[in-house]
Amino acid sequence: MALHVVLLAGPAWPQAAAPSLGVQSPAQQSAPPPPQQQPEPAAPPAREENPGLINELGKLWDKLPRIKSPAETLQDIKGASESLGNLAKPSSMVTGRMACAVSANGAPDCKSGADRLCQNKGYKEGKSLDVDAAEKCSPKAFIPGRKREPGDCKTENYVIKALCQ
Repeated sequence: MALHVVLLAGPAWPQAAAPSLGVQSPAQQSAPPPPQQQPEPAAPPAREENPGLINELGKLWDKLPRIKSPAETLQDIKGASESLGNLAKPSSMVTGRMACAVSANGAPDCKSGADRLCQNKGYKEGKSLDVDAAEKCSPKAFIPGRKREPGDCKTENYVIKALCQ
């Protein structure tokens, strides 16, 4: 009877070396130990946002408004002082009655009337503070029994108070 041994190809399990008593064969002494393969380290997982105190402070810092440079701050101060200087000029309110000119679109232009009112009082220019309006009609408008026609009357505007400088 014959005994058949069938070997299957596949991964082999390493066999442990037989214990030796200090005596090694020349083949065992000269052969370097087989290199060990280390498994490749897996890529580190993506870092998740750290909700710690430092991270939260960083978020707040990013939201703060930009701080102006010293030069920008000085420009702002200079502009503000010029604005205050314009307000500090002496001015006075005057009263009177000066007609407003009529502009090209038919609206009253009371700036020129305020300037003339202030110039009559010894100032350089003015701004109107109060305006009065009156209707001026031709004598035909007052004839009894006559119908009023367009153009018989017109409205005139007058500056009666102005702030002068």
